[in-house]
Amino acid sequence: MAAFETYERPGIAGSGTIACGLAACASQASKVLLLARSDASAWKAEEQATALCAKVDGADAKQIKVTTRPADLGSCDVVVEAIVEELQPKVELLKAVADAAGGADLATTTSSLSLDEIASGAEHPERTFGLHPFNPVVRMDLVELCIPEAASSEIGPRARNWCESIGKTVVEVPNEPGFVVNRLLFPYLFDAVRLMEQTGMEAEDVDRCMTLGANYPMGPLALLDLVGIDVAVAIGEALYADSEEEHHRPPGRLITLVDQGKLGRKSGGGFYDYD
Repeated sequence: MAAFETYERPGIAGSGTIACGLAACASQASKVLLLARSDASAWKAEEQATALCAKVDGADAKQIKVTTRPADLGSCDVVVEAIVEELQPKVELLKAVADAAGGADLATTTSSLSLDEIASGAEHPERTFGLHPFNPVVRMDLVELCIPEAASSEIGPRARNWCESIGKTVVEVPNEPGFVVNRLLFPYLFDAVRLMEQTGMEAEDVDRCMTLGANYPMGPLALLDLVGIDVAVAIGEALYADSEEEHHRPPGRLITLVDQGKLGRKSGGGFYDYD
């Protein structure tokens, strides 16, 4: 692949909140392809991406094309995988994308899985790197950028340049599950759940202590609802598998909520009820 300074033909593989948020941000700088897995997902993704463009200065929904055909990614110079936080689906999608877009760098938005396992499974470690944005993407400035040893040395500079061109602040992070933010954040969130269980405190009171006492913009239990209880459990399990440190293990209360279908805001209820 010829050297170039940034990405001009990005593709986003996914149709959920992260994928649509990235597409909206990317539309500031260029046209962007958004790959959905079905016609129904494509319709929803187009509506969501269009709505999110209204929240980003300079974004243009007309720059976003939604497709269900991986072959349409053939001209992309980067494809960012942004789907469920599970190893096998990510690997399978990246392998398909790598075949369709033979000249593209390959990014994964994983927040907790082994980047080396993803890159190896996708069979293109020289092209694969970590690009972890935060939800909601249109409001959160940070992107954690992780360049594994096996990746081409050219990827780091152009990935950084692209992230900055779509309005993000980049921090290059070590190649460890959880990178920096989740490795530090989730022990705190899990401790809040354990404290509530041990003391019988109400979720509102735990959160009020941290918003008013520590000046946090959101309490830990409300943040778990925003992240998604199931996502939090998956992240915790991945961190614990890597570290075997007890503070990374998801508390039982979270497992129970997932079993009950209470996944946070997206399901209408978690620690709080949502209309």
